[in-house]
Amino acid sequence: MFLENTVNHNEKFGWIEVITGSMFSGKTEELLRRLKRATFAKQKVEIFKPMIDTRYDENDVVSHDNNKIHSTVVTSAESIRLLADGVEVVGIDEAQFFDHEIINVCNDLANKGVRVIVAGLDMDFQGKPFGPMPYLMATAEYVTKVHAVCTITGNLAHFSYRKVENEKQIMLGEVQEYEPLSRAAYYKETHK
Repeated sequence: MFLENTVNHNEKFGWIEVITGSMFSGKTEELLRRLKRATFAKQKVEIFKPMIDTRYDENDVVSHDNNKIHSTVVTSAESIRLLADGVEVVGIDEAQFFDHEIINVCNDLANKGVRVIVAGLDMDFQGKPFGPMPYLMATAEYVTKVHAVCTITGNLAHFSYRKVENEKQIMLGEVQEYEPLSRAAYYKETHK
């Protein structure tokens, strides 16, 4: 379990936390939990999500368990830098959908004393690192990898298996289009 860092007001630097894993693993749920704790601590919090993420709501960040928090929808990572002025804690959901500028934005915010909490898929449906996520994990002070449960074996799931024919890397979907699979189940499904 992640324990929040204590704030050293003399240091004047923030940090980056990355929450990652497959689909249906609880990434957004964990992001919301951390942001709600920061709000409870009376910290100034802002959460951002990419415009492409319209699955549950156009404006709110919503978990699969239907927990939600109002967010600011942005078209680019650069917008986060501009809109986070004066914020103590920044949350970013679905970070894999941003371009690589999100890495610079997160590091710049942390260097200015902001706690940055980022959630996103570590791998795409082909089991390949997804967008800027590997770089965010490399530069983050804290990385939490959460796991779903494999729908076939019941073991921990690491992969987001796409059940429909579509070769595009980005395809929004839910349980009709994706399922979490363990390494063994994913291998069997992709090597038929």
